[in-house]
Amino acid sequence: MALPAEEWRRCAARCRAALGPALRERLEAAPPGEALRLGCGLLRPGAEEAAALQRLCRRARTSKEPAAARWYREEGNRRFGRCCYGDAALLYSQAASHELPGSPEASLCFANRSAALFHLGHFEVCLEDIARAQSHGYPDRLLPKVLLRKAECLLRLGRVPDAADALAAVENKIAVDGIMSSPARQTLLKKLNQLKLKVCERESCPEAARETCGDAQRETEIWEENDSISGASSSLSLKFNTEKGRHLVASRDILPGQNLLKEEAFVSVLCPEEGESRLLQDSSEMVWDTQFTNAELYCHRCLKQLLASVPCRGCSYAKYCSQNCADTAWEQYHRTECSLGALLLTLGVFCHVALRTVLLAGFSEVSRLVEQSHDDDEDLHSTKARCKHPRDAPDTRTGTRGIPGCNDNGQYQSSYRAVFNLLPHAEKHSPEHKFLCMLSVVAICRKLQEAGLEAAVLNQESSEKGSGPKACEKTSDELSPELQIMAEAMLRHVLQLQCNAQAITVMQELGSGDGAVVNKKPVRLATAFFPVLSLLNHSCSPNISVSFSGTAATVRASQPISSGQEIFHCYDEAIKMLLKCQMDARNFLSPEHLLMGEMEDHLAQVYATLGKWQEAARHLERSIQIVETHHGPSSVEMGHELFKLAQILFNGFAVSEALSTIQRAEKILTVHCGPQSTQIRELQEMKTCLLELPRSILQRT
Repeated sequence: MALPAEEWRRCAARCRAALGPALRERLEAAPPGEALRLGCGLLRPGAEEAAALQRLCRRARTSKEPAAARWYREEGNRRFGRCCYGDAALLYSQAASHELPGSPEASLCFANRSAALFHLGHFEVCLEDIARAQSHGYPDRLLPKVLLRKAECLLRLGRVPDAADALAAVENKIAVDGIMSSPARQTLLKKLNQLKLKVCERESCPEAARETCGDAQRETEIWEENDSISGASSSLSLKFNTEKGRHLVASRDILPGQNLLKEEAFVSVLCPEEGESRLLQDSSEMVWDTQFTNAELYCHRCLKQLLASVPCRGCSYAKYCSQNCADTAWEQYHRTECSLGALLLTLGVFCHVALRTVLLAGFSEVSRLVEQSHDDDEDLHSTKARCKHPRDAPDTRTGTRGIPGCNDNGQYQSSYRAVFNLLPHAEKHSPEHKFLCMLSVVAICRKLQEAGLEAAVLNQESSEKGSGPKACEKTSDELSPELQIMAEAMLRHVLQLQCNAQAITVMQELGSGDGAVVNKKPVRLATAFFPVLSLLNHSCSPNISVSFSGTAATVRASQPISSGQEIFHCYDEAIKMLLKCQMDARNFLSPEHLLMGEMEDHLAQVYATLGKWQEAARHLERSIQIVETHHGPSSVEMGHELFKLAQILFNGFAVSEALSTIQRAEKILTVHCGPQSTQIRELQEMKTCLLELPRSILQRT
């Protein structure tokens, strides 16, 4: 969910519609700083919009819930009993995420997960979980069983002396403690003797050491890094002109497959994606499902696929591949984000990326660049004009010095300075969208101020979890001067992301994977800022390909590129693939085939994600025609499609079309779903909001 939740978008639209014409015009013409100050007054404590946002946040469940922990652990036990060890491990991970650190209950989750991992053959990770269980105070009476598992893992890994030591510790504990019942004692002793026998066999017949370093001797590609562009090959050069702005060209002939760029994301945020529906459910419904999403399957910092996640110390949402990743994330940004989890899920990934960007950059650097933009007497709305103006084109005698984003030495690095100088294209965003972004940023900063997290944001000394020295006493309509600066930078980043966000994608298997042919699809895993990758201009005929490994992007030439030729990237890769599939499908499918409708539906989703509402509506209307042909004009399928179209038209402020579509959808869905259904209520809210818009907007649309 790149943009805020649908309900918050409607709330922001109602708030803007209620403004007087003079204030609305003042907001549209105001520079970011002034707009944010005006927005603080609109979202003051006690305001209707603030109360609505609080209600929405209560539906995003990110706190630790003991009831959820018990449910997940019991469900994990049931799956383990059915030998579904992979599912059991995931359920134990969910249970652990809801337990308090250091609690005996958390130790049970890790011990149970170690058993599942052992059966899956992940012996190293199993050992890590056994160590976690012990560090969390695993009950002494149950320890011998876990230590036997540890010894067996060490034996399977060929670490015979360590296994012998572990067995000696188990034997001593059983002999000394005498705390176990007789049947359990006999079972343990039997297992102990079996493992001791295996240790003796291994010690008398040691296996030859296996060679594991052969792959390390492979010839690696020769890589000469660019002196001026971090992470780029020396075969590229940075250029600037008034027509194309910043762009990369080949400084020499490039062969297909040649590596052109290796860049770590400056910032990345995992996308909840399909998990939104579960995370944003009504908190009164004490139900937890077993559908796992990217939020449970990938590390929230490095995006590595998870086997045994390390939960955040403060929330149930963030999960990591290791304690190191968890600690690093906490120190860099998560100690500030942790208590804001529900708000960030409600406001969407773009707002989350904007916050994390300024946290990683640090207040000093953010302040310097924001104030520099003020000193230049420029604001966010004129950035593009400044960058494209002929007087700002770099002097050819100074190389890359003077190009926006480059440092004083003419180097373009993957830095916050480069991120800050990405174009926000503020003049291309609708007033309604900019208002939504502004109000969302104000909501984050108000929460930071109210929760006493301002000191952490400003990289000042503070204690954890919002109890710092500035545990806020402010109840005024204004942000502190420091938070005002951070808010201005965040607003810039939210607007930048609409055209500069990079989707980090992975290939995921569909279904159980038990078939002879593995079916995979590309999935958007995270949204990120890649400052160097963002230099590439768009073309529908790109000459490079981009792949991802964790948070790193690799760019390779997909065809020969001559010296002096520009390097092009296709931003909308999903659109390109879908259009090609559509073209191929026309050769063997009728125009009314349901698969043709599904492709139109997917195209609508992609365009909606990009905020291109007109294109999204156009494709969805074609899908609706096919649905009507197959299911009829009054079918429930038709009602659902019209509901989606109403949302898209609403977001694009196509008022008259939206109102007529809402009326059609209401008529159908009332029959099939009832007048009190969620969809009917949402349609009515959209209609009320649209009818409250000022006459000037209604006439314009």
